[in-house]
Amino acid sequence: MATKKKATQPEVEAQNASSETSKETAKPAQTTPKTMADLLGNPDFVIRTPKKGETVSGKITDKTRKMLMIDIGGKTEGLVVDKEFDAARDYIDQLNVGDQVEAYILSSENDRGQILLSLKKAAMDTKWDEFTKAMDEGTVVDVKGLEVNKGGLIVVIDGIRGFIPTSQFGKEYVGNLQKLKNRKLSVKVIEVDKEKNRLIFSEKHVSEAAEMAQRAQALTNVKVGEVYEGVVSGVMPFGLFVTVSVPLNGEEAAGHIEGLVHISEMSWEKVNDPHELYKVGQHIEVKVLGVDEAAGKLNLSLKQLGTDPWVDIETRYPVGTTVTGTVSRVVQFGVFVKVEPGVDGLIHTSKLSPDQQFQPGEQVTVVVESVDPAQRRMSLSAVLTEVPMGYK
Repeated sequence: MATKKKATQPEVEAQNASSETSKETAKPAQTTPKTMADLLGNPDFVIRTPKKGETVSGKITDKTRKMLMIDIGGKTEGLVVDKEFDAARDYIDQLNVGDQVEAYILSSENDRGQILLSLKKAAMDTKWDEFTKAMDEGTVVDVKGLEVNKGGLIVVIDGIRGFIPTSQFGKEYVGNLQKLKNRKLSVKVIEVDKEKNRLIFSEKHVSEAAEMAQRAQALTNVKVGEVYEGVVSGVMPFGLFVTVSVPLNGEEAAGHIEGLVHISEMSWEKVNDPHELYKVGQHIEVKVLGVDEAAGKLNLSLKQLGTDPWVDIETRYPVGTTVTGTVSRVVQFGVFVKVEPGVDGLIHTSKLSPDQQFQPGEQVTVVVESVDPAQRRMSLSAVLTEVPMGYK
């Protein structure tokens, strides 16, 4: 059996777009004369012959439980009945006799001489306006889950498809989106673009509303350069995610904001694998380097809690200084020696005799030959501990 391809967000937008194919719009309807005297008294009146596919403007002249009659300036009035009436029932319930509406002509005239109309497009436009209003007012709406794709959940509301990105779900549903198919969800509208048929919702704006309000307040309280307590919430090859606790104004409670400690900001020493140093749930202190207000994230550092070891290094290690360090790496062009945490110097191969061999972790005595703080480089030479063969 072939597997049905799941729709992506662009496909959702395309499906919505296909339901709003633009049609030629006719001029506003004239008021139809009711008697021959009315017709004779209005020589400028032209009996219009509506064409299938046009969009016309008209005035509602009658409304019942199953029918809407609209004067569109034709020989006869247009009717919205049967399936078209049911499809736009919610919209029709808001209309009254005398209201001006726009309608789509389904057939110019049936066998009874009636012109059949559709109000689907007008009803659809009204729904989009309601979505915009719900977004502006923060109103909670109910949607139904349709299908899951790699980006989130496709939903439907009032016949219009929308999308809930994975990032817009609360903790309860993260990793469990499949169970939301055919289920109703309470959400808030966070993006409306009728022209692109783009309708985006957020579930966590409902389920985690209080927490998000605290997070927003905490974000305004965060100060760049301050040190905060946090908990490691994720360990990745590129760094650590840390949830920081920020005190709220006049409250004992704290707001929680997630931030990233990039691997380059974890230590003044080279870090190969963050998993070797930290684990999820570990409590640490971090320094705030920056605030991304748009994303609601923090740029954090661990190494900035201490002093840069290259500051004043020329004072601590003037040229000619002899120091004992530990071999940190052996490469093709030389040997790196850690003289203190965060400071590795290089013994270039040109300064090594063929019989000198070093292993990582081995202690070695070296002499400082040059220091370049700007480039964070230190040149070293090994101190001979044995008299070379052939020496006289």
